[in-house]
Amino acid sequence: MELPFAESFRIKMVEPIRRTTRAEREQFIREAKYNLFNLKSAGVFIDLLTDSGTGAMSDRQWSEMMLGDESYAGASSFFKFRDAIKDIMGFEYVLPCHQGRAAENVLFSVLVKEGQIVPGNSHFDTTKGHIEFRKAKAVDCTIDEAFDTTLAHPFKGNIDLVKLEKVLAENADRVPFIIFTITCNSSGGQPVSLANMKDVRQLADKYGKKIVMDSARFAENAYFIKVREDGCQDKSIREIVKEMFSYADAITMSAKKDAIVNIGGLIAMRDKDLFDKASVFEIIYEGYITYGGLAGRDLNAIARGLYEATEFDYLETRVRQVEYLGNKLMAMGIPIQQPVGGHAIFVDAKRFLPNVRKEEFVAQTLAVHLYVEAGVRGVEIGAILADRDPVTRENRYPELELMRLAIPRRVYTNNHMDVVAAGLKNIWDRRNTIKTGFKIVREAPIMRHFTVELEKI
Repeated sequence: MELPFAESFRIKMVEPIRRTTRAEREQFIREAKYNLFNLKSAGVFIDLLTDSGTGAMSDRQWSEMMLGDESYAGASSFFKFRDAIKDIMGFEYVLPCHQGRAAENVLFSVLVKEGQIVPGNSHFDTTKGHIEFRKAKAVDCTIDEAFDTTLAHPFKGNIDLVKLEKVLAENADRVPFIIFTITCNSSGGQPVSLANMKDVRQLADKYGKKIVMDSARFAENAYFIKVREDGCQDKSIREIVKEMFSYADAITMSAKKDAIVNIGGLIAMRDKDLFDKASVFEIIYEGYITYGGLAGRDLNAIARGLYEATEFDYLETRVRQVEYLGNKLMAMGIPIQQPVGGHAIFVDAKRFLPNVRKEEFVAQTLAVHLYVEAGVRGVEIGAILADRDPVTRENRYPELELMRLAIPRRVYTNNHMDVVAAGLKNIWDRRNTIKTGFKIVREAPIMRHFTVELEKI
């Protein structure tokens, strides 16, 4: 008899969570103005809002926390952090930051100017926000296959070379760099192939452009390359990671994802001149260049987490839990982005709730119903997140309207995934009765989804 798959860890500590009643949840979401970010965590049973900073650190990471050097400058923790990045990723110059959007803020302060164009694969919210805040434009060059949720393409995060070259040929002097998000969150946690990275590198070289990689989930991307890409099955995760980053000039990273820590981020680069320029903004925004808004203990935990995240057994456990939930949902007929991505399930809200108008925020409507039904907090990746056009101020309606269920690392069991699936199935069975959504009553001028206030229509 073949042995069943089991997690590659044992549980040493637990945190109690409380089941709320449906009546309580209806009150909580109403008080939160139907924005799941506004909910108190005590009112959430299974929290799949994000996988950012919500993972469970290992015993070895906790031991590193006790060894942190809290010196203001030149702490030994920084050198442990720097050496881990050089060893795993191959970059010479490193700046710590307090999280991923801070890394973008520092690096883009050097690289992005008004009127420029930044092509890439489905820019994430903070990436697009930092570009548009500087009055530049983000251009999505993702392959068309990414927008068909029924298609099981192995690398839906790939950049379309024809789309990219058109942007480069028509705007050669306005493009400061090309950005890869690995894995590509906005298209459903979908990976980018090594072959695509290599091809984009050649195109970038042809036009003399830098490549920046948003590397929050780089290890998950490497896992998919190993199991899906021809010729990569015999490569180790760290060999694949080294090759991935060989095609990049610089990276930003939220360490709160694949470094499995609660806070932290980084910028890494090859060019000393870029490092020197970025260091100026690092000191203005984040702190000195050897701590960058982090305690020494956090730097230690990141260094250890980078090693753990690039172990195959850990990654297999991680991805297979996501697959477990995805397979249950597909067996129920629930439409999700296929194939299942690395960190989350992305439910196709337009196919789930066909009677809700796009102007009434379909994915947000589904997310609210799931919270009320089962106490599960997901997040909208749709029209609210897409924000308004910075020129016309009209709502932007993306091709995909998704509800993301981001699964924290090493936190929940498959029993929790069963609860999520059952909650969605209950809504699926009554989906045709859901015909209205929400309207916005208050919003911020940029990245509105974090603080938006809504009311029922």
